[in-house]
Amino acid sequence: MRDRARPLAALAVGIGLIGAGATAGVASAATASAATVSAETVSAAIGPAAGAPAVAPLHGLLQADMMVVASTSLPSGTLARIRKLAGVTAAQSLEAAKVKLNGKYTAVLGVDPSTFRGYAAKKTAASTKLWQSVAAGAVSVSYTMSQDDKLKVGGTVRANGVKQEDLRVGGVGTVGIEGVDAVVSQQVARSLGVPSGNAVVISAPQADLAKLAAAVKQVIPQRAAVEPLMSQVTAGVTQSQASAAGVAAGAVDHTSLTLSAAEDLAFLRAGLSRQGLPYVWGAAGPKSFDCSGLVQWSMAQAGIQMPRVAADQARTGPAVPVSQLQPGDLLFYHTDPTDPGYISHVAIYLGNGQMLQAPETGENVEVVPAITSGSEYAGAVRVDPALAAQVAGTI
Repeated sequence: MRDRARPLAALAVGIGLIGAGATAGVASAATASAATVSAETVSAAIGPAAGAPAVAPLHGLLQADMMVVASTSLPSGTLARIRKLAGVTAAQSLEAAKVKLNGKYTAVLGVDPSTFRGYAAKKTAASTKLWQSVAAGAVSVSYTMSQDDKLKVGGTVRANGVKQEDLRVGGVGTVGIEGVDAVVSQQVARSLGVPSGNAVVISAPQADLAKLAAAVKQVIPQRAAVEPLMSQVTAGVTQSQASAAGVAAGAVDHTSLTLSAAEDLAFLRAGLSRQGLPYVWGAAGPKSFDCSGLVQWSMAQAGIQMPRVAADQARTGPAVPVSQLQPGDLLFYHTDPTDPGYISHVAIYLGNGQMLQAPETGENVEVVPAITSGSEYAGAVRVDPALAAQVAGTI
């Protein structure tokens, strides 16, 4: 079984730093850099400029299973060698890096809209207008970025690469890979200073991802990173290990545990101590938080290692029915209308029908009535510390 995984562990360095020869944001000691990528979205694009390049029609969808990213252009022939590996059904060259957009470093992909669109989520892939806008030089941003930066289709984004550019927002639609919040054409990416062809996205829906990753490492430079974009779960996972997100958590070599009373109390006290502090997208404390950042930081105060994003936090323990909720359980929600099936929000159940959350931009960490029904409610999880550490350790 596979489900969308976390963002790539190693993220390409900011474009402003590449020119200076610096490297930063590297999460893996074995790599010099890599890229993150984002979740599915419904698109809302404006029409392309007059004379915009033609975009090929969609010829079916491809599952984005793995990504290769380097801080410089990949050697000639790398793409061809990857395509020949057993289990690979398709692979596409692109550009990937962190670029400063409106003052924030943002994971950006530079793509050929005609050949990349099939890797996107179904509705995004089907929006010819969105891909025409990208081909014409516009930027397509994720729903989360559009909400938190108050961006609207037809507006502009200030991009600071090797030179400063104002990019027209041509669409709102997440790519389909967790972590990427903006997509531009390869020409625009290169004008911003992203190394040409420094990344490859791979579709291998039937392959063993661990074995494929090992094979890919043999045909790419040591400086390049390779990581799965999907979680692959081995056979034999029990129903009790299925999370609220419908994602099998994976087999573990122990009986499922829960937080001790002392850990649970420390977790809840830490979370409640953050009331009134501001929500900031991507923040994980101690003075500002997004929803999953609040959970991760609060758990850390209790000595519990947690993954960073809500979709992964939903895989850290068995699902719990509403009738059995206890303080310290995590509540999950589908809040992104452009991707209704994706876990995009998490809150902490406090008991007595209350929950603690970091809600959205412009608001603060707050205690509110717990929402445990309706179309947005995805379910609840009781955190297993060993499983949480296991999930976090693969990210």
